[in-house]
Amino acid sequence: MPAAVGQGQSILLVEDDDSVRLINRAVLEELGYKVHVARDGEEALRVFNRLDNVDLLLTDVGLPGMNGRQLAEVIQQLKPRLPVLFLTGYAEGAMTRADFLGPYMQLLTKPFTLELLASCVNSMLEKNDFSPDGHPLPKR
Repeated sequence: MPAAVGQGQSILLVEDDDSVRLINRAVLEELGYKVHVARDGEEALRVFNRLDNVDLLLTDVGLPGMNGRQLAEVIQQLKPRLPVLFLTGYAEGAMTRADFLGPYMQLLTKPFTLELLASCVNSMLEKNDFSPDGHPLPKR
């Protein structure tokens, strides 16, 4: 497990699979982040609206009801520069749609290592993975 890198930033984690949600929450909290959880898009909106601040939306794409991409759209209307990290097992379908990732959005394909999750979250929170217009910078 990587060393703690977070500085108490607030992450809204949205995942319908209980075990995945619990593991990801534990990892992120161990890394120094404050994690708020929701099981679906509707619950995520309620959690988001009652929080003072959210620094990152970390959401599964395939949620029941409102999917992760729809959730991100709604939340980014409320907080336009909020970084969004999508987790998905369906990257082929998502990546073939050029318009799937909007500004300040990135995609992480399952399965992934906890180290990769930590690295993606850290770089997105540092805002060094985005151009001024919010699009991901090319990987070096």
